[in-house]
Amino acid sequence: MSEHDTNNEGRRRFLKVAAGGVAVATVLGTLPRLARAQDLPHLSPSDPTAAALKYTEDGSKAQGKKTASDACMNCNFYQGKAAAAWGPCQLFPGKAVASKGWCISHAVMI
Repeated sequence: MSEHDTNNEGRRRFLKVAAGGVAVATVLGTLPRLARAQDLPHLSPSDPTAAALKYTEDGSKAQGKKTASDACMNCNFYQGKAAAAWGPCQLFPGKAVASKGWCISHAVMI
């Protein structure tokens, strides 16, 4: 086996290990984020930011909605699953909002 072949084999092995490491890091990096989303404290409507954005946990009672179907679960800022009762929102870092809630910053998903 020539030195060139040995170098190619070493490079291939390195690339395989590196790709595997990236895949493992990606999976492990995602798991804690999913677990943390469930553990977030619920946003209170009396929170100063929530009050400023007129956040309500029950969007059906919100005033100022553009359409009756507007809710956190169909907003661009909502990062939770629509089927979940609560999920993270980009507007309220570190807090979970009600999926059926609403605020004046509601942005319809396209």
